[in-house]
Amino acid sequence: MIVVKNVSKYYGNFCALNNITLELHNGVYGLLAPNGAGKTTLIKMLATLITPSQGEIVYDGKNIIHMDDEFRALLGYLPQQFGYYNNYSPKQYLLYLAALKGMGRKDSIRIIKELLEKVALSEVGNKKMKKFSGGMIQRVGIAQALLNNPKVLILDEPTAGLDPKERARFRNLLSELARDRLVIVSTHIVSDVESIANEVIMIKHQEVLYKDSVENICNTLAGHVYETTIDYGHLDAFRNRYTVLLEKQESGEMNIRFIHKGAAAEGWLSVTPSLEDVFLYEYRDEIRMEV
Repeated sequence: MIVVKNVSKYYGNFCALNNITLELHNGVYGLLAPNGAGKTTLIKMLATLITPSQGEIVYDGKNIIHMDDEFRALLGYLPQQFGYYNNYSPKQYLLYLAALKGMGRKDSIRIIKELLEKVALSEVGNKKMKKFSGGMIQRVGIAQALLNNPKVLILDEPTAGLDPKERARFRNLLSELARDRLVIVSTHIVSDVESIANEVIMIKHQEVLYKDSVENICNTLAGHVYETTIDYGHLDAFRNRYTVLLEKQESGEMNIRFIHKGAAAEGWLSVTPSLEDVFLYEYRDEIRMEV
C-alpha cells in the first residue's frame, strides 16, 4: 500500500501540486487530467525522481525516500520518454537493463522471452530497434518496466503511439498484471482507464478533484447530460449558452451532446453520463486553452 500524505511540490513560487492525500492499494488507478495539470509531477515523486516540498509518501509504513534502493527494487516505471539504443535489439536492450538491476542471466533470458510474448514482440526480438515504429518502441518500454516483476508499476502516458489494437492488448495486459500489484496509469486518454481502472484520480488546480470509481464519478453529472439536434443557424448561440461536449454533423443538422443543470427543453434526450463527459466538463477551460 502507498499513502501520499499532504504532499505539495513547489518550483520557486510556482505550486505544481498542493496538499495531495491519497491511499493506494493493489489494483489499477487511472491518473487522469489534461497535460500540465500535475500528473507527471506526482508520478515522478512516486518514482522517487523528485522529492516533495512538503508532506511524504510511504510504502507499507516506510518513507519511500528513506527506503531508497529497497523501494526501487519493488518499482517498475515507464516514463513518457525513455532512453534506448537504436542499434540494440529488444533482447539486447532488456538483457542490458536486467544486468543493471542485478538479475542473473539465466533468469533474465527466461523472463525476457515471456515479456516479449506479452507485448507481442517475440518475432522482432532480435531486430534492431532503429527500424521500429513508435508503438513498437513503447511496447519495449512496457516490457522493461516489468523486468523485475514489480510490486508497484507506474506508467506515464503508456499508450502514446499505440494503435487501437495495441491499446486494447495493453489494457488486457494491465488487468492481468493488477491482480497482485499496484498499477498507476497516468494519461489524458479517457478510454485507456475507463474500462480497467478500479478507481480514477482526477487532479484539477493542483489538487485532487476526484478519487473514486468510474461509476461514482460519472454519477456527478447524472441528470445533466443531454443530446439534441439543432440547425447550423442556432449553433453559435447554443454554444454560448450551454457546455457542449460533442458535435456531430448528420443530414445537414448538428447532433449535440451537452451539459445543462436545469429543466430540460422540449426535444432534449437525457443520456447516461460517461467518464469522458465528466473529463470534458471539468477541464473545459484547460482544454479550451490548449486548443
